[in-house]
Amino acid sequence: MTPILRHILCEGWHSRLHASLGLLGLTGAVALLTAVSLLTAAAERETRRVVRDLGFNLRILAKETDPERFFLDGYPENTLPADAVTRLAAGAGTFITFNHLTPVLERRTRIAGHDCLLTGLGDTVVGPGEKKQPMGFRILPGTAHVGSVLAERLGVKAGALLEAGGRSLRVERVLVEAGTEDDVRLYTALPDAQAILRLPGRISEIKAIDCLCLTAEQDPLPKIREALSRVLPEARVLQMRTLADARAKQRQSSERVRAFAVPTTLLVAALWILVLMGINVRQRRAEIGLWRALGLGSARIAVLFLGKAVLLGGLGGLLGWTLGTVVALRWGPGLFPVTAGSLAADLSLLLPAVGLTPLFAAVATFLPAMMAVAQDPAETLRSDS
Repeated sequence: MTPILRHILCEGWHSRLHASLGLLGLTGAVALLTAVSLLTAAAERETRRVVRDLGFNLRILAKETDPERFFLDGYPENTLPADAVTRLAAGAGTFITFNHLTPVLERRTRIAGHDCLLTGLGDTVVGPGEKKQPMGFRILPGTAHVGSVLAERLGVKAGALLEAGGRSLRVERVLVEAGTEDDVRLYTALPDAQAILRLPGRISEIKAIDCLCLTAEQDPLPKIREALSRVLPEARVLQMRTLADARAKQRQSSERVRAFAVPTTLLVAALWILVLMGINVRQRRAEIGLWRALGLGSARIAVLFLGKAVLLGGLGGLLGWTLGTVVALRWGPGLFPVTAGSLAADLSLLLPAVGLTPLFAAVATFLPAMMAVAQDPAETLRSDS
Protein backbone atom coordinates (compact mmCIF):
# COMPACT_ATOMS: atom_id res chain seq x y z
CA MET A 1 0.00 0.00 0.00
CA THR A 2 1.44 3.38 -1.00
CA PRO A 3 1.92 6.08 1.64
CA ILE A 4 -0.65 8.33 -0.06
CA LEU A 5 -3.30 5.61 -0.10
CA ARG A 6 -2.52 4.79 3.53
CA HIS A 7 -2.92 8.44 4.52
CA ILE A 8 -6.20 8.67 2.59
CA LEU A 9 -7.55 5.60 4.39
CA CYS A 10 -6.37 6.94 7.75
CA GLU A 11 -8.01 10.27 7.03
CA GLY A 12 -11.24 8.49 6.07
CA TRP A 13 -11.19 6.45 9.27
CA HIS A 14 -10.49 9.55 11.34
CA SER A 15 -13.48 11.32 9.79
CA ARG A 16 -15.58 8.17 9.52
CA LEU A 17 -18.81 9.94 10.41
CA HIS A 18 -18.39 12.42 7.58
CA ALA A 19 -17.17 9.64 5.29
CA SER A 20 -20.19 7.49 6.14
CA LEU A 21 -22.57 10.35 5.43
CA GLY A 22 -20.82 11.05 2.15
CA LEU A 23 -20.92 7.37 1.17
CA LEU A 24 -24.60 7.22 2.10
CA GLY A 25 -25.34 10.23 -0.06
CA LEU A 26 -23.40 8.89 -3.03
CA THR A 27 -24.98 5.45 -2.72
CA GLY A 28 -28.48 6.88 -2.42
CA ALA A 29 -28.01 9.21 -5.39
CA VAL A 30 -26.68 6.46 -7.67
CA ALA A 31 -29.34 4.00 -6.44
CA LEU A 32 -32.07 6.53 -7.19
CA LEU A 33 -30.71 7.24 -10.64
CA THR A 34 -30.26 3.52 -11.44
CA ALA A 35 -33.74 2.57 -10.24
CA VAL A 36 -35.37 5.45 -12.15
CA SER A 37 -33.45 4.56 -15.32
CA LEU A 38 -34.49 0.90 -15.13
CA LEU A 39 -38.11 1.66 -14.25
CA THR A 40 -38.61 4.35 -16.90
CA ALA A 41 -37.13 2.00 -19.51
CA ALA A 42 -39.53 -0.69 -18.26
CA ALA A 43 -42.43 1.76 -18.45
CA GLU A 44 -41.56 2.58 -22.05
CA ARG A 45 -41.41 -1.14 -22.97
CA GLU A 46 -44.73 -1.69 -21.21
CA THR A 47 -46.30 1.15 -23.14
CA ARG A 48 -44.97 -0.17 -26.43
CA ARG A 49 -46.35 -3.63 -25.74
CA VAL A 50 -49.74 -2.33 -24.61
CA VAL A 51 -50.19 -0.02 -27.59
CA ARG A 52 -48.93 -2.78 -29.89
CA ASP A 53 -51.72 -4.99 -28.60
CA LEU A 54 -54.25 -2.36 -29.63
CA GLY A 55 -53.96 -4.01 -33.04
CA PHE A 56 -52.82 -3.24 -36.55
CA ASN A 57 -53.32 0.31 -37.73
CA LEU A 58 -52.16 0.00 -41.35
CA ARG A 59 -53.78 -2.02 -44.14
CA ILE A 60 -51.71 -2.37 -47.30
CA LEU A 61 -53.84 -3.30 -50.32
CA ALA A 62 -53.51 -3.71 -54.05
CA LYS A 63 -53.36 -0.29 -55.69
CA GLU A 64 -56.43 -0.91 -57.86
CA THR A 65 -58.63 -1.69 -54.83
CA ASP A 66 -61.92 0.22 -54.91
CA PRO A 67 -62.17 1.98 -51.49
CA GLU A 68 -65.99 2.00 -51.58
CA ARG A 69 -66.20 -1.73 -52.21
CA PHE A 70 -63.50 -2.39 -49.67
CA PHE A 71 -65.27 -0.50 -46.87
CA LEU A 72 -68.60 -2.14 -47.68
CA ASP A 73 -67.23 -5.68 -47.83
CA GLY A 74 -64.55 -5.34 -45.16
CA TYR A 75 -61.91 -6.95 -47.36
CA PRO A 76 -60.47 -6.21 -50.83
CA GLU A 77 -61.44 -8.17 -53.94
CA ASN A 78 -58.07 -7.48 -55.57
CA THR A 79 -55.00 -9.39 -54.43
CA LEU A 80 -51.25 -8.96 -54.10
CA PRO A 81 -48.52 -11.52 -54.71
CA ALA A 82 -47.59 -13.35 -51.50
CA ASP A 83 -43.94 -12.27 -51.82
CA ALA A 84 -45.02 -8.63 -51.41
CA VAL A 85 -44.67 -8.97 -47.64
CA THR A 86 -41.02 -10.07 -47.83
CA ARG A 87 -40.22 -7.32 -50.32
CA LEU A 88 -41.81 -4.80 -48.02
CA ALA A 89 -39.91 -6.13 -45.00
CA ALA A 90 -36.63 -5.91 -46.92
CA GLY A 91 -37.39 -2.30 -47.81
CA ALA A 92 -38.29 -1.55 -44.20
CA GLY A 93 -34.63 -2.17 -43.38
CA THR A 94 -33.88 1.06 -45.26
CA PHE A 95 -37.10 3.02 -44.89
CA ILE A 96 -38.19 2.27 -41.31
CA THR A 97 -41.88 3.10 -41.36
CA PHE A 98 -43.82 -0.05 -40.46
CA ASN A 99 -43.35 -3.37 -38.71
CA HIS A 100 -45.22 -6.55 -37.74
CA LEU A 101 -46.05 -7.21 -41.41
CA THR A 102 -48.67 -9.96 -41.52
CA PRO A 103 -50.02 -11.32 -44.83
CA VAL A 104 -53.75 -12.04 -44.91
CA LEU A 105 -56.07 -13.71 -47.41
CA GLU A 106 -59.75 -13.19 -46.72
CA ARG A 107 -62.98 -14.06 -48.53
CA ARG A 108 -66.60 -14.91 -47.76
CA THR A 109 -67.30 -18.58 -48.34
CA ARG A 110 -69.62 -21.40 -47.26
CA ILE A 111 -68.73 -24.30 -45.02
CA ALA A 112 -71.22 -27.11 -44.44
CA GLY A 113 -74.01 -24.86 -45.71
CA HIS A 114 -73.12 -21.90 -43.47
CA ASP A 115 -71.69 -18.54 -44.57
CA CYS A 116 -68.48 -17.45 -42.91
CA LEU A 117 -65.46 -15.22 -43.28
CA LEU A 118 -62.44 -17.32 -44.15
CA THR A 119 -59.25 -15.60 -43.02
CA GLY A 120 -55.85 -17.09 -43.75
CA LEU A 121 -53.01 -15.66 -41.64
CA GLY A 122 -49.37 -15.91 -42.64
CA ASP A 123 -46.37 -15.65 -40.36
CA THR A 124 -45.38 -12.17 -39.24
CA VAL A 125 -42.41 -10.82 -41.19
CA VAL A 126 -40.04 -8.16 -39.87
CA GLY A 127 -37.21 -6.16 -41.35
CA PRO A 128 -33.61 -7.45 -41.51
CA GLY A 129 -32.01 -7.69 -38.06
CA GLU A 130 -35.22 -6.91 -36.18
CA LYS A 131 -36.49 -9.10 -33.37
CA LYS A 132 -40.16 -8.51 -32.80
CA GLN A 133 -42.74 -10.82 -31.35
CA PRO A 134 -45.63 -11.70 -33.67
CA MET A 135 -48.99 -10.13 -32.96
CA GLY A 136 -52.15 -12.12 -32.36
CA PHE A 137 -51.96 -15.91 -32.54
CA ARG A 138 -50.05 -18.18 -34.89
CA ILE A 139 -52.05 -20.81 -36.74
CA LEU A 140 -50.36 -24.05 -37.73
CA PRO A 141 -51.10 -25.58 -41.15
CA GLY A 142 -53.97 -28.06 -41.02
CA THR A 143 -55.60 -26.38 -38.03
CA ALA A 144 -58.31 -23.74 -37.58
CA HIS A 145 -59.56 -21.27 -35.01
CA VAL A 146 -63.34 -20.93 -35.19
CA GLY A 147 -65.51 -17.99 -34.13
CA SER A 148 -68.07 -18.70 -31.39
CA VAL A 149 -71.22 -18.30 -33.54
CA LEU A 150 -69.78 -20.29 -36.44
CA ALA A 151 -68.64 -23.07 -34.10
CA GLU A 152 -72.13 -23.29 -32.63
CA ARG A 153 -73.76 -23.51 -36.07
CA LEU A 154 -71.28 -26.11 -37.27
CA GLY A 155 -71.54 -28.02 -33.99
CA VAL A 156 -67.77 -28.26 -33.54
CA LYS A 157 -65.53 -27.99 -30.50
CA ALA A 158 -61.79 -27.92 -29.96
CA GLY A 159 -60.28 -31.12 -31.33
CA ALA A 160 -63.04 -31.75 -33.87
CA LEU A 161 -62.45 -32.03 -37.63
CA LEU A 162 -64.24 -29.93 -40.22
CA GLU A 163 -64.18 -29.92 -44.02
CA ALA A 164 -63.50 -26.71 -45.93
CA GLY A 165 -62.98 -26.61 -49.68
CA GLY A 166 -61.96 -30.24 -49.78
CA ARG A 167 -59.43 -29.86 -46.97
CA SER A 168 -59.73 -31.38 -43.50
CA LEU A 169 -58.90 -28.99 -40.67
CA ARG A 170 -58.60 -29.77 -36.98
CA VAL A 171 -60.27 -27.19 -34.71
CA GLU A 172 -57.46 -25.96 -32.51
CA ARG A 173 -59.55 -23.45 -30.63
CA VAL A 174 -63.06 -22.02 -30.42
CA LEU A 175 -62.73 -18.28 -29.92
CA VAL A 176 -64.42 -16.42 -27.09
CA GLU A 177 -67.47 -14.44 -28.16
CA ALA A 178 -66.31 -11.05 -29.40
CA GLY A 179 -69.56 -9.40 -30.47
CA THR A 180 -68.05 -8.64 -33.91
CA GLU A 181 -67.68 -10.35 -37.29
CA ASP A 182 -64.95 -12.45 -35.67
CA ASP A 183 -67.76 -14.61 -34.25
CA VAL A 184 -68.47 -15.92 -37.78
CA ARG A 185 -64.84 -16.09 -38.86
CA LEU A 186 -62.78 -19.17 -39.64
CA TYR A 187 -59.05 -18.57 -39.15
CA THR A 188 -56.64 -20.87 -40.97
CA ALA A 189 -53.00 -20.82 -41.95
CA LEU A 190 -52.38 -18.81 -45.12
CA PRO A 191 -51.45 -21.84 -47.30
CA ASP A 192 -54.69 -23.59 -46.28
CA ALA A 193 -56.77 -20.52 -47.13
CA GLN A 194 -55.01 -20.19 -50.50
CA ALA A 195 -55.83 -23.84 -51.29
CA ILE A 196 -59.46 -23.60 -50.14
CA LEU A 197 -60.08 -20.41 -52.11
CA ARG A 198 -57.98 -21.59 -55.06
CA LEU A 199 -55.77 -18.50 -54.93
CA PRO A 200 -52.25 -19.96 -54.71
CA GLY A 201 -49.51 -17.44 -54.06
CA ARG A 202 -51.94 -14.57 -53.47
CA ILE A 203 -52.92 -12.46 -50.46
CA SER A 204 -55.68 -9.91 -49.91
CA GLU A 205 -53.65 -7.46 -47.89
CA ILE A 206 -50.77 -6.90 -45.52
CA LYS A 207 -51.65 -5.75 -42.02
CA ALA A 208 -48.99 -3.74 -40.21
CA ILE A 209 -48.22 -1.20 -37.51
CA ASP A 210 -46.58 2.08 -38.38
CA CYS A 211 -43.57 2.94 -36.22
CA LEU A 212 -43.52 6.68 -36.84
CA CYS A 213 -45.88 7.18 -33.86
CA LEU A 214 -47.16 10.51 -35.17
CA THR A 215 -50.61 11.85 -34.38
CA ALA A 216 -53.14 13.00 -36.95
CA GLU A 217 -52.03 16.61 -36.41
CA GLN A 218 -48.49 15.58 -37.34
CA ASP A 219 -49.85 13.92 -40.52
CA PRO A 220 -47.82 10.69 -40.82
CA LEU A 221 -49.57 9.40 -43.96
CA PRO A 222 -47.38 11.24 -46.54
CA LYS A 223 -44.25 9.70 -45.02
CA ILE A 224 -45.84 6.26 -44.87
CA ARG A 225 -47.04 6.45 -48.47
CA GLU A 226 -43.67 7.73 -49.68
CA ALA A 227 -41.89 4.79 -48.02
CA LEU A 228 -44.42 2.31 -49.46
CA SER A 229 -44.11 3.71 -52.98
CA ARG A 230 -40.36 3.09 -52.90
CA VAL A 231 -40.53 -0.58 -52.05
CA LEU A 232 -44.01 -1.71 -53.16
CA PRO A 233 -45.33 0.64 -55.87
CA GLU A 234 -48.20 -1.72 -56.80
CA ALA A 235 -49.78 -1.22 -53.36
CA ARG A 236 -51.65 1.46 -51.47
CA VAL A 237 -51.98 1.99 -47.73
CA LEU A 238 -54.92 2.90 -45.53
CA GLN A 239 -54.42 4.08 -41.97
CA MET A 240 -56.91 3.36 -39.19
CA ARG A 241 -56.63 6.88 -37.87
CA THR A 242 -58.30 6.55 -34.46
CA LEU A 243 -56.23 3.52 -33.53
CA ALA A 244 -53.02 5.08 -34.83
CA ASP A 245 -53.69 8.30 -32.90
CA ALA A 246 -54.29 6.44 -29.62
CA ARG A 247 -51.06 4.49 -30.10
CA ALA A 248 -49.01 7.56 -31.03
CA LYS A 249 -50.28 9.69 -28.13
CA GLN A 250 -49.61 6.94 -25.60
CA ARG A 251 -46.09 6.34 -26.93
CA GLN A 252 -45.28 10.04 -27.00
CA SER A 253 -46.58 10.47 -23.45
CA SER A 254 -44.31 7.66 -22.24
CA GLU A 255 -41.30 9.16 -24.01
CA ARG A 256 -41.96 12.58 -22.44
CA VAL A 257 -42.06 11.01 -18.98
CA ARG A 258 -38.72 9.31 -19.60
CA ALA A 259 -37.18 12.47 -21.04
CA PHE A 260 -38.22 14.36 -17.88
CA ALA A 261 -37.59 11.71 -15.20
CA VAL A 262 -33.98 10.73 -15.96
CA PRO A 263 -32.46 14.26 -16.29
CA THR A 264 -34.43 15.49 -13.27
CA THR A 265 -33.21 12.57 -11.17
CA LEU A 266 -29.64 13.17 -12.36
CA LEU A 267 -29.87 16.85 -11.39
CA VAL A 268 -31.29 16.06 -7.94
CA ALA A 269 -28.61 13.43 -7.35
CA ALA A 270 -25.87 15.83 -8.45
CA LEU A 271 -27.09 18.59 -6.13
CA TRP A 272 -27.38 16.08 -3.29
CA ILE A 273 -23.76 14.98 -3.68
CA LEU A 274 -22.53 18.56 -4.12
CA VAL A 275 -24.23 19.76 -0.94
CA LEU A 276 -23.02 16.80 1.14
CA MET A 277 -19.42 17.15 0.01
CA GLY A 278 -19.49 20.90 0.49
CA ILE A 279 -20.87 20.58 4.04
CA ASN A 280 -18.24 17.96 4.83
CA VAL A 281 -15.35 20.21 3.80
CA ARG A 282 -16.85 23.32 5.39
CA GLN A 283 -17.29 21.60 8.75
CA ARG A 284 -13.59 20.74 8.69
CA ARG A 285 -12.23 24.20 7.91
CA ALA A 286 -10.67 24.49 11.36
CA GLU A 287 -9.01 21.09 10.94
CA ILE A 288 -7.65 22.14 7.56
CA GLY A 289 -6.33 25.36 9.05
CA LEU A 290 -4.59 23.39 11.84
CA TRP A 291 -2.96 21.06 9.31
CA ARG A 292 -1.61 24.02 7.38
CA ALA A 293 -0.39 25.75 10.54
CA LEU A 294 1.57 22.55 11.33
CA GLY A 295 3.26 22.72 7.94
CA LEU A 296 1.18 20.32 5.84
CA GLY A 297 1.18 21.58 2.24
CA SER A 298 -1.94 22.58 0.35
CA ALA A 299 -1.31 19.94 -2.33
CA ARG A 300 -1.08 17.20 0.30
CA ILE A 301 -4.35 18.30 1.90
CA ALA A 302 -6.05 18.46 -1.51
CA VAL A 303 -4.84 14.94 -2.34
CA LEU A 304 -6.27 13.65 0.94
CA PHE A 305 -9.70 15.13 0.33
CA LEU A 306 -9.86 14.36 -3.38
CA GLY A 307 -8.50 10.84 -2.91
CA LYS A 308 -11.09 10.13 -0.24
CA ALA A 309 -13.82 11.53 -2.51
CA VAL A 310 -12.69 9.25 -5.36
CA LEU A 311 -12.67 6.16 -3.13
CA LEU A 312 -16.06 6.99 -1.69
CA GLY A 313 -17.38 7.71 -5.17
CA GLY A 314 -16.24 4.35 -6.53
CA LEU A 315 -17.66 2.44 -3.59
CA GLY A 316 -20.87 4.50 -3.59
CA GLY A 317 -21.30 3.98 -7.33
CA LEU A 318 -20.99 0.20 -6.99
CA LEU A 319 -23.28 0.02 -3.95
CA GLY A 320 -25.78 2.44 -5.51
CA TRP A 321 -25.97 0.50 -8.79
CA THR A 322 -26.51 -2.72 -6.84
CA LEU A 323 -29.14 -1.21 -4.54
CA GLY A 324 -30.99 0.55 -7.37
CA THR A 325 -31.03 -2.64 -9.44
CA VAL A 326 -32.36 -4.68 -6.51
CA VAL A 327 -35.11 -2.13 -5.88
CA ALA A 328 -36.13 -2.05 -9.56
CA LEU A 329 -36.13 -5.85 -9.88
CA ARG A 330 -38.05 -6.24 -6.62
CA TRP A 331 -40.91 -3.82 -7.32
CA GLY A 332 -40.72 -3.36 -11.10
CA PRO A 333 -42.57 -6.57 -12.10
CA GLY A 334 -45.55 -5.52 -9.99
CA LEU A 335 -45.65 -2.13 -11.74
CA PHE A 336 -45.20 -3.50 -15.26
CA PRO A 337 -46.72 -7.01 -15.38
CA VAL A 338 -46.96 -7.29 -19.17
CA THR A 339 -43.21 -6.92 -19.75
CA ALA A 340 -42.05 -8.11 -16.32
CA GLY A 341 -39.92 -10.82 -17.91
CA SER A 342 -37.76 -8.27 -19.74
CA LEU A 343 -36.87 -6.33 -16.59
CA ALA A 344 -33.24 -7.19 -15.80
CA ALA A 345 -30.03 -5.67 -14.46
CA ASP A 346 -28.51 -3.23 -16.94
CA LEU A 347 -24.74 -3.62 -16.96
CA SER A 348 -24.45 -0.58 -19.24
CA LEU A 349 -25.35 1.54 -16.19
CA LEU A 350 -22.60 -0.02 -14.06
CA LEU A 351 -19.66 1.60 -15.86
CA PRO A 352 -21.04 5.16 -15.58
CA ALA A 353 -21.98 4.50 -11.94
CA VAL A 354 -18.50 3.29 -10.97
CA GLY A 355 -16.60 5.53 -13.38
CA LEU A 356 -18.42 8.85 -13.22
CA THR A 357 -19.45 8.93 -9.56
CA PRO A 358 -15.81 9.18 -8.32
CA LEU A 359 -15.20 11.95 -10.84
CA PHE A 360 -18.26 13.86 -9.75
CA ALA A 361 -17.47 13.35 -6.07
CA ALA A 362 -13.96 14.71 -6.68
CA VAL A 363 -15.34 17.75 -8.54
CA ALA A 364 -17.92 18.36 -5.80
CA THR A 365 -15.15 18.21 -3.18
CA PHE A 366 -12.57 20.19 -5.13
CA LEU A 367 -14.16 23.63 -5.04
CA PRO A 368 -14.91 23.84 -1.29
CA ALA A 369 -11.59 22.11 -0.46
CA MET A 370 -9.59 24.58 -2.54
CA MET A 371 -11.43 27.49 -0.95
CA ALA A 372 -10.61 26.18 2.53
CA VAL A 373 -6.96 25.45 1.65
CA ALA A 374 -6.48 28.86 0.02
CA GLN A 375 -7.46 30.73 3.18
CA ASP A 376 -4.79 31.87 5.63
CA PRO A 377 -4.49 29.29 8.47
CA ALA A 378 -4.53 31.96 11.15
CA GLU A 379 -7.73 33.50 9.75
CA THR A 380 -9.35 30.05 9.48
CA LEU A 381 -8.51 29.12 13.09
CA ARG A 382 -9.55 32.53 14.38
CA SER A 383 -12.93 32.45 12.62
CA ASP A 384 -13.68 28.91 13.80
CA SER A 385 -12.47 29.37 17.40
